Amino acid sequence: MKLHLYPLSLVFSFLLLLLRPTMSSNQHDYSDALSKSILFFEGQRSGYLPNDQRMTWRRNSGLSDGWTHNTDLTGGYYDAGDNVKFNFPMAFTTTMLAWSVIEFGELMPSSELRNSLVALRWSSNYLLKSVSQLPNRIFVQVGDPIADHNCWERPEDMDTPRTAYVVNAPNPASEVAGETTAALSAASIAFRSSDPGYSQTLLQNAVKTFQFDDMYRGAYSSNDDIKNDVCPFYCDFNGFQDELLWGAAWLRKATGDERYLNYIESNREPFGASDNVDEFGWDNKVGGLNVLVSKEVIQGNMYNLEAYKASAESFMCSLVPESSGPHVEYTPAGLLYKPGGSQLQHATTISFLLLVYAQYLSRSSLSLNCGTLTIPPDHLRRLAKKQVDYILGDNPMGLSYMVGYGERYPKRIHHRGSSLPSIKDHPEAIRCKDGSVYFNSTEPNPNVLIGAVVGGPGEDDKYDDDRSDFRKSEPTTYINAPFVGVLAYFAANPGSS
Repeated sequence: MKLHLYPLSLVFSFLLLLLRPTMSSNQHDYSDALSKSILFFEGQRSGYLPNDQRMTWRRNSGLSDGWTHNTDLTGGYYDAGDNVKFNFPMAFTTTMLAWSVIEFGELMPSSELRNSLVALRWSSNYLLKSVSQLPNRIFVQVGDPIADHNCWERPEDMDTPRTAYVVNAPNPASEVAGETTAALSAASIAFRSSDPGYSQTLLQNAVKTFQFDDMYRGAYSSNDDIKNDVCPFYCDFNGFQDELLWGAAWLRKATGDERYLNYIESNREPFGASDNVDEFGWDNKVGGLNVLVSKEVIQGNMYNLEAYKASAESFMCSLVPESSGPHVEYTPAGLLYKPGGSQLQHATTISFLLLVYAQYLSRSSLSLNCGTLTIPPDHLRRLAKKQVDYILGDNPMGLSYMVGYGERYPKRIHHRGSSLPSIKDHPEAIRCKDGSVYFNSTEPNPNVLIGAVVGGPGEDDKYDDDRSDFRKSEPTTYINAPFVGVLAYFAANPGSS
């Protein structure tokens, strides 16, 4: 028998390959992931919880919100792992939940469509309260973020100041008011068939909010009495003009009114939206704005808006690795990457835009032109699917970044309610600093925040299950909201590739 001798370096490399974590090769259960992505929002609820609350380790919280202004500001969502209600990202969350229903709701099972609308109504109800004193006043935040971030306590035990932050005319709040306009407009479309009366209420308040937004232009963080409490948490680093266009675009979609069409056409360049932008999220709306308005061109032949479509196509082409021109960054394993923390917010929002744009193209039998390349809609869907599968476990860590999905997922997420014993297991209050022992513990969180998508790995595709590393281990509502729509598509089209 002849023996084959291999170089020692080759044998060593083979052993390393066997020992490294493997990527999942199984077909993902997108329906299960969809259900869990929606369930997550129940863990973020503030206010009086309903009898059908499924995340049963949570209890009522924030019941006095708004009392300092003799206003009911209960309800809404805590944005992430803390106990503050930041209206700016909450409004974006609401917009994306609504857009998920608008584009992909017909693909959802009836039970999950209902759950999505329940999640949407929870935040849209709160936003209605926040604009209830217009035309002269808008509420932009509830909870002192400095005090809150210095404590580690359950929302049910909060003893930090529940300050209601308000902007009074003529002071501006354009980014919050603009996103709130978008949220209420989008929600009005989502509820149009199931609850037309509520839909009309949402739309009327969207119009009223936009009037405040456009009349008093400027950043809400420019108000001296609140700027130190909204920055650096959700300070609008990108400027407020994109939210003006974003709100107007959603009002155009909800009403068909030519005034809003003229607004987005005439203000594109003055508001700085003519630059090609390769991102979309709670701060920068231009990428989503271009895709949203492109539908008017692709399906409505509104060629006066062609510049928006051109920018949308430039964005889509930047996501196609084989195309020429500037590209977005990817990690070695293929995750969309942008400098800063919470990487998966980019993966979920941009995957959503890929699917929406592919849908617009498909319905008009069109393809994407990237220089000499012609990219069919299915290619965009494959790019989105790669991001989704990475999040659900097809990554070098072999880890699902959605809590409760798959066999391996983060157990020590940066989340107060999840990491502290529930009221049922620990009826006594856990005060501000008393929770530190749980924060510093290396034990898994006692309450599983099912469906939460954490911030995710770094640019090297590595992730440590570390509660203190909030940039990687903290979930947010605005990571999950667009993921609802993305998962709805793949749950209905699991073989799409």
